[in-house]
Amino acid sequence: MRPSARGGEVKTVFTNGCFDILHVGHVRYLTEARALGDRLIVGLNSDASVRALKGPNRPINSQEARREMLLALRCVDEVVIFEEPDPCALIERLRPDVHVKGGDYRPEDLPEAAIVQAYGGQVVILSYHAGYSTTGLVTALQDDGSV
Repeated sequence: MRPSARGGEVKTVFTNGCFDILHVGHVRYLTEARALGDRLIVGLNSDASVRALKGPNRPINSQEARREMLLALRCVDEVVIFEEPDPCALIERLRPDVHVKGGDYRPEDLPEAAIVQAYGGQVVILSYHAGYSTTGLVTALQDDGSV
């Protein structure tokens, strides 16, 4: 933890993702993540890394638009755009106290988990919010225009 300007220490929480079409599942997830500390930093996949991960027709929204939407949320304190397919280098640089992922992940499947644990950080897996998926929304719109 880092010293706070007002005394005490600031607990920094980090999460990452594409956040292409922001939906209520994202908002709930980010709110839960922020509740684990004093400051939430979101690592945002760049447009190029989203294309590499999700395919040539993604992202729907530019990295600048996605960053602006995330920063509009009260629970998000900072957004850092990264180019790599995973957040390992960014986590090594930021060294957050807590790294958070959603319930659709397992710690043993996260390459960054070992990095966080090596410097004494904590990896937390939050509950999964079923029924909310950007990929599902995009697929529904492409299939028949309904959501």
